[in-house]
Amino acid sequence: MTLLRDRDLAHAFDHASRTYDRLTGLNPGYRADLLRSARRLRLPGDGAGLHLLDLGCGTGASTRALLRAAPRARITAVDASAGMLRRALAKPWPDSVRFLHLSAEELSTVSEGPAPSAEELDTAGEGPFDAVFAAYLFRNVSDPDGVLGTVRGLLRPGGRLAVHEYSLGGSPAHRVLWTALCQGVIIPAGTLTGDRALYRHLWHSVLDFDTAAAFTGRLTRAGFTGARALPLAGWQTGITHTFLATAGETAR
Repeated sequence: MTLLRDRDLAHAFDHASRTYDRLTGLNPGYRADLLRSARRLRLPGDGAGLHLLDLGCGTGASTRALLRAAPRARITAVDASAGMLRRALAKPWPDSVRFLHLSAEELSTVSEGPAPSAEELDTAGEGPFDAVFAAYLFRNVSDPDGVLGTVRGLLRPGGRLAVHEYSLGGSPAHRVLWTALCQGVIIPAGTLTGDRALYRHLWHSVLDFDTAAAFTGRLTRAGFTGARALPLAGWQTGITHTFLATAGETAR
């Protein structure tokens, strides 16, 4: 199967945004695991004085997790899908949270000036960031190494990165479990909502993506230090991981 990329993937998420929260709500532990990964950033003082980036925020579930982990921080949340952002913006947020229509590949514009956006949102003054949270993103970008390099450049020296991602542990049993789950639950549910192509993409994108060990190595090659993978509990053990890393002193 050819995976969806870039505009095709953003359009697929636009369509799926109508039912996305309902479908993810059927996943036991979905929001609790996002919160667990956000808290693993270990941001001091409830995030007071910190500026955080939620990269690939979708309908705002990851943003909500980041806000709960650091309620006193300023958060900029970005996503390439206008439909997903509309769902996020329809929810109540404090003034400290801001949403931008921006793809991961366009991230460098966050600290340079106006970013391309349907709403012509002004990004002047955004960045650098004290921490970046990216949930379910890196499987979906065309150039994960390029995006990691940009993220590292947007972080302050010593800034923290947490990636919450479907990344299999490397055992054949994990691939079998993931395929059974997709074919038995995820793809049929997505078919009912008219989004079969997106959820088939999800299935294959996880199988094709880095194992946990390989993505940890990718982080290190991108110039991050202390890269490590932490498992998540329950049915996602061996399927979903939190990856933690730190930007080096020469990050910017």
